[in-house]
Amino acid sequence: MIHTFPATRSLVLSVSAATALLLGGCADMTPTQRNSAIGAGVGALAGVAIGDSKGAAVIGGALGAAGGYIWSKQMADKKVAMERATEGTGVAVTQTSDNQLKLQIPSDVSFDTGRADIKSNLRPILDQFASGLSSQPNTEVRIIGHTDNVGSDAVNNPLSLQRARSTRDYLAARGVSPSRVMIEGRGEREPVATNASLEGRAMNRRVEIFLAERGPAT
Repeated sequence: MIHTFPATRSLVLSVSAATALLLGGCADMTPTQRNSAIGAGVGALAGVAIGDSKGAAVIGGALGAAGGYIWSKQMADKKVAMERATEGTGVAVTQTSDNQLKLQIPSDVSFDTGRADIKSNLRPILDQFASGLSSQPNTEVRIIGHTDNVGSDAVNNPLSLQRARSTRDYLAARGVSPSRVMIEGRGEREPVATNASLEGRAMNRRVEIFLAERGPAT
């Protein structure tokens, strides 16, 4: 059982009510406007929570994390540039619900089966992705490699990580600081399609690249 102090309990109720009002007020906004407004509003509520008590600081930290990314003009411009660079390639470029720019890159663009060396099709996409990042110091890059279910975890887990590492190394060679890039390999654990068909397995062999911008520290 989780116990809360009276002040903390009241704060939780206040934050919940304010959040509900905030979400209601976003009904007529575009997705970008809604995400930005929710992020800003939740961040403001987090500040109130942090200033209230030790117990409330935990709530504030969680809310602050939820609203930590912003969708700036630079991010919007980057999305447009990546959509142009990947047009007709099968790469999906999207804005996530928490304001990250996501590139989902299938195997026919990124890596040959069982290999971790970057294919020629992926290089111009990564070149465009790296372009301009040096002027966005508050951005973070996360690269996640995935495989299909052919082979064992002993093979797929390190292969997916090596694919993410190869992508990071390519970006680093084009001026993106490796310290800004987090890599992870998830093997076959997160399929986006069935592994029962050749087409589905090809979709599951993929690399996902996320770009996120933190709001200014307060």
